[in-house]
Amino acid sequence: MPRVLTRISTFLATLVLLLAGLAAPASALDPFTGYLMAHFIGESSQGEQIYLAHSKDGRNWTDLNGGGPVLLSTVGTKGVRDPAIVRSPNGDKYWIIATDLRIASGTSWGDASSKGSKNLVVWESTDLVNWSVPRLINVAGGISGAGDAWAPEAIWNPATNDYVIYWATNSLLNGVTKHRIWYVRTSDFRTVTAPQLYIDRGTGQGIIDTQIIEVANSLGGYRYYRASADGQITVEGSNTILGAWTKIGDLQHLGISNGATGGNVVEGPMWAQTNGANEWHLWVDQYATGRGYMPVRSTNLGSTANFATRTDYSLGTTKKRHGSILNLTAAEESRVLAKWGSGTTTLKRIQSYNNQTRYVRHSNFDVRIDANVSPLLDSQFRIVPGLANSSGHVSFESVNYPGYYLRHYGYDGQLAANDGTTTFAADATFKQVAGLADSTWSSFQSYNYPTRYLRHYNYLLRVDPISTTTEKADATFRITS
Repeated sequence: MPRVLTRISTFLATLVLLLAGLAAPASALDPFTGYLMAHFIGESSQGEQIYLAHSKDGRNWTDLNGGGPVLLSTVGTKGVRDPAIVRSPNGDKYWIIATDLRIASGTSWGDASSKGSKNLVVWESTDLVNWSVPRLINVAGGISGAGDAWAPEAIWNPATNDYVIYWATNSLLNGVTKHRIWYVRTSDFRTVTAPQLYIDRGTGQGIIDTQIIEVANSLGGYRYYRASADGQITVEGSNTILGAWTKIGDLQHLGISNGATGGNVVEGPMWAQTNGANEWHLWVDQYATGRGYMPVRSTNLGSTANFATRTDYSLGTTKKRHGSILNLTAAEESRVLAKWGSGTTTLKRIQSYNNQTRYVRHSNFDVRIDANVSPLLDSQFRIVPGLANSSGHVSFESVNYPGYYLRHYGYDGQLAANDGTTTFAADATFKQVAGLADSTWSSFQSYNYPTRYLRHYNYLLRVDPISTTTEKADATFRITS
């Protein structure tokens, strides 16, 4: 019997270790070396999409992809706000979840909150740089009278071996219509449990923005800390995600308020731990004054007395609106920067040979050559291996419309979303050859119509047969930074 019990004990110990590994927090991954922020930039035509920024120190940020969006929503309202990046415990899968909302389309805030989307938009990836097409998940449809589903977040819950998605929904409950925080559970960000009430502050006080961070060593007395914008930026602690939470304090001593008692009106609390240190920053969006995010520093989340604002930070060129920050391993950081960093080497412009002040650009999805292009991003492309033939061929992907490529359709040049068909791939693929008018420049031969070349005619791009001197000049270009 003792020998049998020993074997059983060994087996159980091994099983516990295995399960612990499956439920390991992000801190069990390789050491972190950088930071990635996902955010949107505002209510402009392209502002409500997914933007990324990178930082080495967690305070000073550089816009990725030349300041253009990296993902576009093509589902629901065709706009997204409040993105959150989620990493699986083993670091082998990632999700971005976001509010399905596009105020720039003309939707009023009243309509958006009372009869808006009950869905969240989800992207999925295995490497943090190649993302699936967006999809919708209905999280608030089961809430009686739900008007919206805003500001989603998600966190791995080892207690239930799945993820908790939590967000704000405006609905009538106990005679009061306001925003409250609800949650569902999911293992795949496709199917979810029935929504359950998560946070209700009591009579009259609504709450929209909430974010939880895990503190692996429970510094300050709790494993999890939660910041919510609910009249103040309220900080709470708990040792279980779905259990009881204890109020630790708020940021009144900093003059930071969500409007209930004056002060600087802020929203979108966003946690990030400094790599390799017992230091955290709670970023808050100063939306009322339009100044964007600012960091509030703490070295012990168990008390808000040590929280202090700081001014030694920079946010890059774009405005950072409500998002989330992911600590990056060296491998993750390398992949992200290879895909979207170093704008001067990865983002290119296409200069006309015989109209050298003009560059290829898209305008309302038509493609032409123009001088003084504004915004500049309309004339920037990422030159990638040809979609139909990667050997000696190229395709031109728009910087500010990721997933959209320069293609010909009926021989006319246009910018269009890649629909995954072989026809699209062929129409968007060109062989880069010596310039027809000057061999030190380049010309681009159509892949599926090899007797035709990319050229401009009355400043509009086409693919045409080329024979005359003028046509050769029209079909000659230079790739520049």
